[in-house]
Amino acid sequence: MLRWMKKSNQNDSDAYTSTIDGMKKVYKKFVRPLEELYRYQEFYSPLLTDSDFDAPPTVMLLGQYSTGKTTFIKYLLETDYPGLRIGPEPTTDKFVAIMHGEQDQIIPGNALVVDQRHPYKVLTRFGNNFLQRFEAAVIKNPVLQGLNLLDTPGVLAGAKQTVNRGYDFTGVVKWFADRVDMIVMLFDAHKLDISDEFSQTILACKGNDTKIRIVLNKADKVTNQQLMRVYGALMWSLGKVLGTPEVARVYIGSFWDQPYQNDDNRKLFEMEEEDLFKDIQSVPRGSIVRKLNDLVKRCRIAKTHAYIMAHIKNEMPVFGKEAKMKQIIANLPKIFQQLEQTTGIPAGDFPNVEEFQEKLKTFDITKLAKLNQGMIDALDKMIATELPRLMAQVPQDQELANDDYMMSVRKREGGALFESDMTPFGDGATMDILNSPLPVKEFQYEFEKLGPSADGKINGTQAKQPMQESKLPNATLRRIWTLADLDKDGKLDLREFAICKQLIKMKLDGHDLPVEVPDIWVSPMAE
Repeated sequence: MLRWMKKSNQNDSDAYTSTIDGMKKVYKKFVRPLEELYRYQEFYSPLLTDSDFDAPPTVMLLGQYSTGKTTFIKYLLETDYPGLRIGPEPTTDKFVAIMHGEQDQIIPGNALVVDQRHPYKVLTRFGNNFLQRFEAAVIKNPVLQGLNLLDTPGVLAGAKQTVNRGYDFTGVVKWFADRVDMIVMLFDAHKLDISDEFSQTILACKGNDTKIRIVLNKADKVTNQQLMRVYGALMWSLGKVLGTPEVARVYIGSFWDQPYQNDDNRKLFEMEEEDLFKDIQSVPRGSIVRKLNDLVKRCRIAKTHAYIMAHIKNEMPVFGKEAKMKQIIANLPKIFQQLEQTTGIPAGDFPNVEEFQEKLKTFDITKLAKLNQGMIDALDKMIATELPRLMAQVPQDQELANDDYMMSVRKREGGALFESDMTPFGDGATMDILNSPLPVKEFQYEFEKLGPSADGKINGTQAKQPMQESKLPNATLRRIWTLADLDKDGKLDLREFAICKQLIKMKLDGHDLPVEVPDIWVSPMAE
């Protein structure tokens, strides 16, 4: 299991479910009736359904084409997902929700939006052109048991920006940005220019600044001096686009399973990778708090909206409603100021004036409703009493045992988020080579030079340096060790060392690692 799931997964799951159930109940009883009465969904976001509360936390990846978004996901999962394509040109031309399931499959967008188990029904408003470019990739992978990943089309640059996608790309990005739990923006250390479409995409994430994480990818392709300059240029460019005094956390590394081209910054890349993975691992814990926070924010907006719409209703005459509505729209800023004084609602809770005016121009006057003070009072009481009680049910972070070795090496199916303290690389299609006998004697001399102990084994310290000479990332070496350490004792005998070396050779030759060591390598009889 994932490290963050090892100890507290069961308790967290129980508390999460009960908190979610409580949120569903208070929303249906206190919030949704108020939204329906004052037509909240016509001015803001659609009414919530159970799937909106039940949806797993999601991490969305954004970036210009060829910055390594899809490769980053493959690195996390340590396997391909259905429909994956990687290349130097824009290969991911779809929004792909990658989720856990028992059978690998691809679910087309039109089928996905009608599935009540998923919170995507509202995406139908972006039209059929978008739905043809939206799908779910279902794969059995332990990384996805706690969260979903969202791969996105590469943001266009240069002349490609003139291509019409056929749907509102930034509108879709904004919809997802408002609902996901983390937004990972990837930049290529060799291509720091931010295109116009990428600027618009970043601005579409406005209001979700705390969710954004920046990844400076492919950093192994530059020298130390170049990396320092690239980092400074990135911070300067982001400051101009975001327009905020503080820039999101930037992680530096090379997130793929190939050898580093410049090994000088290996230690930096390892520390940055560890920090980023810990950040992603914290997403499921933080998701429930985010949903509670979003619910409170929605309650405040619904309350303010009710006062605005009730005030407009109160101003309506018996005759000449359309003329009066035009007058109200023109005087809307003064109405907001008046309501701020009479209701005590903070100015920050009122909507954008221009956007609200545009919505009122097409609103059906006959749907206006009078103020229902009882519903608002009930909403205030719920915010003051019920939501704090729900918050108290959220489990607190628990310290994980650093020496829980046997738990950390139990059988699992992959994923770079896994850690194993039994390997020296963690902190805390069929190929001929897999069908051939293991050349154990080929590696005997190298093994003997490492000085095995009396039991004929070497430890992690002895094996670490010769394995790191491959310049493969630690996450890849960690998985190789886990596969080769057949008896899970944290040491390698000659056969296990030979398996390590053979897997490294496979990886350097461009092959994917197997899910498990082939039987022909395990049996001495094969030689």
